[in-house]
Amino acid sequence: MELYYVLSVLDRDKQVRQEKIYKSLGLRFSMIMMGRGTATHAHLSMHGLTLTEKVAVATIANKETTALLFRQTKQKLYIDIPGNGIMVSIPIKSVGGVNTLEQLTNHTSANSGKPDMNFEYELVYVILNEGHSDEVMDVARPAGATGGTVLSAKGTGIRQAEKFRGLSLANRKEVILIVAKAEDKAEIMKAIVEKAGIQTPAGAICFSLPVSQVAGLRKIEES
Repeated sequence: MELYYVLSVLDRDKQVRQEKIYKSLGLRFSMIMMGRGTATHAHLSMHGLTLTEKVAVATIANKETTALLFRQTKQKLYIDIPGNGIMVSIPIKSVGGVNTLEQLTNHTSANSGKPDMNFEYELVYVILNEGHSDEVMDVARPAGATGGTVLSAKGTGIRQAEKFRGLSLANRKEVILIVAKAEDKAEIMKAIVEKAGIQTPAGAICFSLPVSQVAGLRKIEES
């Protein structure tokens, strides 16, 4: 079974156009998450810009549909050109039951291949206390992070254990998504854990996910 979780991070005014591409390819599952960019206030002021509102649009697709999805998003939303967003695909290891698989794939074959496990990029997934995203990015950038997207979230910790090693689980949260080269991932995560980890007000925890395909990182590739 070869399936991928495909995530696009775009300006909010492109959300509907991205969803139309999903529907044109017969993709039934999609999830919308609102967010914002992580450019510093100083950088924005220098160029007379305002903070850009972002949207993360996610779906699940097989290998062939994932390739078509990347191709059409490049053609119609120019996501491979810097400034137009970023798109990544993450291999899915398992799915909870045949019925779930049929719902996610619209009863189409998921093929029997295995994804390529040689990953050039990884997605660093950071969960932190609300209002501390600037602090996390301030320590992540010197370690190799070129940018990220902040999503709003909420913890669901049980009342009997509201804190786990000092990290409040039920408060308002934020999630930062950082796509980085595989060789930079360890330093980025180390910086976040040491300087903005659970021992700090940011309370950040992080992990990484493999990225099998990526679009929109031309600036990183050229550097």
